[in-house]
Amino acid sequence: MQNNQKTATAAFLKNLGIAELNEMQAAVVEKATSTSNLMLLAPTGSGKTLAFLIPLISRLKQDAAGVQALIVAPSRELSLQIEDVFRSMKTSFKVSCCYGGHSVKVEQNSLSEAPAVVIGTPGRLADHFLRKSFDPRTIQLVVLDEFDKSLQMGFQKELTTLFRSFSGKQRHLLTSATRLEVWPDFLPFTNPETLNYLKDESASKLELKLVRTNTTDKVETLMRLVAGFNQEVCLVFCNHRDAVERISALLAQHQFAHGILHGAMEQIDREKNLIKFRGGAHNVLIATDLASRGLDVPEIRHVVHYQLPLQQEAFLHRNGRTARMHADGKAYLIVALDETIPEYIDKSIEEVKVPSKLVLPPPPLYSCLYISAGKKDKISKGDIVGLLTKKGGLKGDDIGLITLLDFSSYVAVRRPQVDKLLAAIKNEKLKKVKVKIEIAN
Repeated sequence: MQNNQKTATAAFLKNLGIAELNEMQAAVVEKATSTSNLMLLAPTGSGKTLAFLIPLISRLKQDAAGVQALIVAPSRELSLQIEDVFRSMKTSFKVSCCYGGHSVKVEQNSLSEAPAVVIGTPGRLADHFLRKSFDPRTIQLVVLDEFDKSLQMGFQKELTTLFRSFSGKQRHLLTSATRLEVWPDFLPFTNPETLNYLKDESASKLELKLVRTNTTDKVETLMRLVAGFNQEVCLVFCNHRDAVERISALLAQHQFAHGILHGAMEQIDREKNLIKFRGGAHNVLIATDLASRGLDVPEIRHVVHYQLPLQQEAFLHRNGRTARMHADGKAYLIVALDETIPEYIDKSIEEVKVPSKLVLPPPPLYSCLYISAGKKDKISKGDIVGLLTKKGGLKGDDIGLITLLDFSSYVAVRRPQVDKLLAAIKNEKLKKVKVKIEIAN
């Protein structure tokens, strides 16, 4: 790594609050300078975003016209996460994020003065290419993040549209959590240089536990199990969104703080639930496989399979939310007496009992506040911290994760301080503008 890039990387890491690159990230940064087509094989939660952003930013030129780099991600959530990391690095380059559920007009306005970097989902990006919202021929670097997931989700047509529009002279950096057996025809290469950081699944220290229950008691069994985690962060996986909604309804009846995530939800509700989960206002997330890959969620201590997937690969990706980040992570399989355990699971798995009575855990440490102003209103995280500390009387450690969206913001605040804070800032302004500040619904 050249000295100027080392200096820039050190500044990025300082802005992100990270001490140093991990082994994989350092290898990608080094290799990306010398190869035109690079494939990174690495597990969920290993830091792939930073690994490709550093070499991407190092190739951007201040005086270049047009879009210089394109990052394609399979989901809205992942696209927004990448944008957030990019902005947190505090470069001088403009970035725009495009995804379904977001205003096309807002995106076109942002793209009219071409940003250096565009991030987005395959469908929305293909739509912008067809609308000619910007000229893709200026793109010098294409990143396909979670590329295997994009293929699994059926985005071949949209990706083909993208690649037909490029100049053909661009570099490529792909990331994947699984090996690709067949390379799609739209790629202009078939044998990229590969860095493989996939771990041997058999060496995983994840503990698997089996919970047996009657079919009629399955939801209640789940609730007693999760309550016993005592607010340690937990992901509960279901195969279908109706199961997510059914479980959520029961937890709500008992005033058990939790969030949900599935593909039929409105985008803003998905974003809010993930913001609360990341910020500690919810320590339990009930989700479909939408949460199994590519989501920037907290370190997961427990994964619970309320319904088991048919394929082993999906099972491994769900477990990867904890096994690859916590050596002592645990995964629980809740299986009704009339259900069959899939062949891919070892039948000697240890069976455990859950408490016979429900004992609710204490409420989450944080509450999530909504603020009716965001990035497009020129609001910064520093502005929010200043208001909450100078006018609201909070100390620095009372404030947790702050998330800025286009026209709103969310901030995690220690729960005991919330009522006093809201009373203190009731009539205060943020950057001379009156805003609504309340507990996020």
